[in-house]
Amino acid sequence: MSNTFGKLFRVTSFGESHGIAVGCVVDGCPAGLELSEEDIQKDLDKRKPGTGLAGTTRKESDKIKILSGVFEGKTTGTPITLITYNEDQKSKDYSNIKDVFRPGHADFTYDAKYKGNRDYRGGGRSSARETLARVAAGAIAKKILAKEGITISGFVKEIAGITCENYSQKDIDRIYTTELRMPDKDAEEKAEEKIKEIIMAKDSVGGIVEVIAKGVPVGLGEPVYEKLSGEIAGALMGINAAKGVEIGSGFSCAKMTGSKHNDLMQTENKKISFLTNHAGGILGGISTGEDIVARIAFKPLASIAKEQKTITKDIKNTKIEIKGRHDICVCPRAVPVAEAMLAIVLVNALMEFKARE
Repeated sequence: MSNTFGKLFRVTSFGESHGIAVGCVVDGCPAGLELSEEDIQKDLDKRKPGTGLAGTTRKESDKIKILSGVFEGKTTGTPITLITYNEDQKSKDYSNIKDVFRPGHADFTYDAKYKGNRDYRGGGRSSARETLARVAAGAIAKKILAKEGITISGFVKEIAGITCENYSQKDIDRIYTTELRMPDKDAEEKAEEKIKEIIMAKDSVGGIVEVIAKGVPVGLGEPVYEKLSGEIAGALMGINAAKGVEIGSGFSCAKMTGSKHNDLMQTENKKISFLTNHAGGILGGISTGEDIVARIAFKPLASIAKEQKTITKDIKNTKIEIKGRHDICVCPRAVPVAEAMLAIVLVNALMEFKARE
């Protein structure tokens, strides 16, 4: 199992959903970066469980602790170890299904890959609780990017087919003050009503999250095998419950003509700009200097209380009703995770770019 992401800025996560703790080791962070636990906690608070209409009722403070790599408020250039201890595990919720494969989960594939050695409590390593480590590491990546004038934001674009259409950058900037992380108030109100219906029906819904990176310089990424678009897509697809990623106009470009899709260029006072950004800030695998825009489609979460058909570990037919505390829609809590993964990709690309200067 690969638990490390990145090349120059490397993140290795550890821990299970119902284990003692979860966390990560970040290696490759430059020395001298001002960093505190509060810097990281701000982002962790955006994804922690126990908040929001669509979220799980599991209560975790997600209090982060820096164990190494920071001295007198600054990074030392050595590995940074971050940890948070689990506080509200209810492993007994899973004891009755330890020998049953939950539909839509990784139970079956993990059991097959690791020869039956699987932590069934909340999915173990396959749980979205692991994304806490990604957000913690992403908070460091964001600080590095901010020093270069690069900022990253995200929001929920769509829930259950209800799409945000009327919003401004100001609405996106205050996204973490909203219930469902949707910048369009009318769309959010409709989504809230839909989620209430889904809760009563003991079901779940999917949606789309959009992330945007501003201030990215021209030239990040490789032209062939490590295209920036490919690295971003891979990182975002690696988030739990992600089933599709598009950059810029994405799949809608299949319905466009070249004359409509091409981002026309112009110059004024020798400054180059694009009239549109269908490319999503990337051409030929290399950043253009325009905003990098990506969207992730998330599936309806698999843990639902409806009775479903499945099989047992000893290959017998059975039925299952999943108990416990689960999200109704992953999208609101996935926003900071998507921001973090985009930040980690861009930090690596930026470091590679600067290494050639």
